[in-house]
Amino acid sequence: MICLMPNNQRLKKVYAQLAHQRLDGLLVCLPANISYLTRSLSRDSYLVASLKGNIYITDSRYTEEAKACLKGIAVVKKYTGSLFKTIALTFTELGLKRVGFESRYLPFAEYQKIKDSLAQGIDLIPVHSIVESLRQIKEEDEASKIQAAARITLKALDFIRDFLLPGVKEIEVAAELERFIRYNGAAAHAFDIIVASGPNAAYPHHITSSRKLREGEMVLIDMGVDYSGYKSDLTRTFFLGKINVLARRVYNAVQEAQARAIRQIRPGVLSNKVDAAARSFLAEKGFDKYFGHNLGHGVGLEIHEAPAISPKDTAALEPGMVFTVEPGVYLPGKLGVRIEDMVRVTREGVEVLSGTID
Repeated sequence: MICLMPNNQRLKKVYAQLAHQRLDGLLVCLPANISYLTRSLSRDSYLVASLKGNIYITDSRYTEEAKACLKGIAVVKKYTGSLFKTIALTFTELGLKRVGFESRYLPFAEYQKIKDSLAQGIDLIPVHSIVESLRQIKEEDEASKIQAAARITLKALDFIRDFLLPGVKEIEVAAELERFIRYNGAAAHAFDIIVASGPNAAYPHHITSSRKLREGEMVLIDMGVDYSGYKSDLTRTFFLGKINVLARRVYNAVQEAQARAIRQIRPGVLSNKVDAAARSFLAEKGFDKYFGHNLGHGVGLEIHEAPAISPKDTAALEPGMVFTVEPGVYLPGKLGVRIEDMVRVTREGVEVLSGTID
């Protein structure tokens, strides 16, 4: 567990949400949400948050670490018998009657076990996005960690250029990147590194294989790192040898689509307008039908979180939001190009956190 400075402001915002929804407490089970509220990386734990007390429930593997990190934030309770009876008993001990639970993240079987253990008069109420809505706006210390993660990722992508040679396997490229990021300050990768060469790059989430790189092909690398709990997510497309006309045309279109989207970003702009800026340009070039995914997604304690930058999302951008901008064109059986950077919405407009590697 990584210890950070205690701060109850996040929990106070949760209490306000609970009062608005007439709830006495909230059972938090998503690790990223617990980490956010406690400012300590959470593993195999639950948090009961309420004005009557915050209880962090875990087992003997993490009890002492939690006690050291959560002073002034939560009381650490070690369970030795049934976890679910312990949670239910905690509601009773705190005097909670209406307890919200994260309906998207609490498995039904666990919900049922807790419900069966509740004392009479206590109700579990499904809630959605109480903590996630707070996490969308990154504080300065969060943004600095995300930027540090992005810098490590950029260094790794720059380093790997000289390793991209005909005959090298995709999995060997991924292995070199894994080694590099750990030697350069990352705790781990943020997700399985994608190395997609030649026609494999036409699969947006290709599973890195033993295919060997070949002269005259493109190599798409999508990767991110974990730095102090916060994630990065960048994609670059490299060329091996001479670039053919089609590949250059696709690459230039994707690059310009990304630039147009980034120029749209500022407070108050709707998410779908940012998406449309990239998508409409690709349509002009005849590539829109080969761009099937959203333009971007939030990044923070999770690699995919709010906000969504998509054709359907009409939320307005706010200062402090951090998300990816990643247009792509995927031509089945031929090639794929994606360029992905991370941006932060500022009061004046936008900051590109990840810089560029052409």
